[in-house]
Amino acid sequence: MKAYNRVNRGGVVLKEFSIYWIKEEFASHYFYKSDILYRFIKSYQKEDRRDLSLQFDYITNNFPSQAIISNMKWYLTNHATYQIDGNEIKIQEQSNNITLHIHEKHIKFRCESLQDAEKLLFPVLRLIYPFLFIVDDHLYNFGWISPVTISMMHHGQQVLYSYG
Repeated sequence: MKAYNRVNRGGVVLKEFSIYWIKEEFASHYFYKSDILYRFIKSYQKEDRRDLSLQFDYITNNFPSQAIISNMKWYLTNHATYQIDGNEIKIQEQSNNITLHIHEKHIKFRCESLQDAEKLLFPVLRLIYPFLFIVDDHLYNFGWISPVTISMMHHGQQVLYSYG
């Protein structure tokens, strides 16, 4: 596995994020309690405890890497250039760059800003995966990458990239 520390590329610090596909029953229960979900994920990452590992496995879905790669190819063909190396995808469109690595239980990606991800990554993920929760790997920054149907359901309340 490659290390995903903050990278300084030509004076630009890339931000790192992880995306988790939360099972529907837990996503609906914790949709407005995202700070609890964030704290749980951070505890799971920091502590080597079997109970946290079992709970994490129970509330998250696996990401099928081949399905993601196939859908990314389909979407990116008309939007950007990309390079695929195993479960890693590098995406570039003009000055926007994203590198993502697909793991079994999460997708880790680096980009200069979330606007890059909003343009190149999130649209395709929204099409195929509901209930995606994003966590900044280094800052207290997290929230839901909401499909339009959920956003509409909650009548304009802020749901994207909400802070705890």
